[in-house]
Amino acid sequence: MAKHKIFVDGAVGTTGLRIHERLSTQSDIELLALPEHQRKDLSARLAMIAQADLTLLCLPDDAAKEIVALAPKESKICDTSTAHRTQSDWVYGFAELSHQAEKIAQSNRVAVPGCHATGFIALVRPLIEKGALSADYPLICHSLTGYSGGGKSMIAEYQDDTRSVEFDAPRMYGLNLNHKHLPEMMAMTSSSTAPIFTPVVADYYSGMLVTVPLPLSALNAGYTSGEKIASLLSDYYQGKKLVSVHHLNTMPTPMMAANQLSGKDNLEIFVYANANQLVLMALFDNLGKGSSGAAVQCMNMMLGRDETAGLTI
Repeated sequence: MAKHKIFVDGAVGTTGLRIHERLSTQSDIELLALPEHQRKDLSARLAMIAQADLTLLCLPDDAAKEIVALAPKESKICDTSTAHRTQSDWVYGFAELSHQAEKIAQSNRVAVPGCHATGFIALVRPLIEKGALSADYPLICHSLTGYSGGGKSMIAEYQDDTRSVEFDAPRMYGLNLNHKHLPEMMAMTSSSTAPIFTPVVADYYSGMLVTVPLPLSALNAGYTSGEKIASLLSDYYQGKKLVSVHHLNTMPTPMMAANQLSGKDNLEIFVYANANQLVLMALFDNLGKGSSGAAVQCMNMMLGRDETAGLTI
């Protein structure tokens, strides 16, 4: 059996290591690797991209831009950085959005969504697309993530025995109100206004809970109930392997823990409502559907593999 040759450029980072781990068990995948002394050699990396059937970039933004500019146009590249997510000549790698799976399968350039953005888009895009919510409505988004979302340096800080007591408590960040995920959050929902976005990192390894609260009065005629919104979301994601929608006001546990899907690659949506208010919640792993799991899903589709191959659901 012919194997797909895959090069992970940046395999030493959190996302790259997780991708490498997933693909190393796949019988139809051959992982290409450079010797340590060539890991940052631009010429060697470009030669590997040319040799690979697909390359996964797990690099800082500037490094991703640099190598993409020099890579062969025909090479299949899946980029996990922020660099290309809103570029018109790249396909956004959220396969469950309308007609997006076909675009991913046919593209040589796919940008993997950001973790916070994944939850927000999963909740808001269907509402705006289907006319339940106006694109100019001023949204609020709260997002809680495990510390692995900050990469190797933040992981080291949290796991340091001599760390400050401040690390014991949840910490809000992005206080300049200009988080790097905002452009894709707007672009992929067609929202004309950036949401008020409050990300929080807490003392647990992985898992993410993204919440969007709404008054029912914000919804357009025909959708002003929790039942209508739950039904809209359920219909939108019907048949999707990695996204599922729970029935209205489903309470799997007395409290919703953000790490409940840690280690998994799927995303679950919850809708809670009373007579006046609505809360939408997306639960997933920031290292799964929020990064490396989504990258592998996109890779699978670009190569014609089953979209869930190598993933844990």
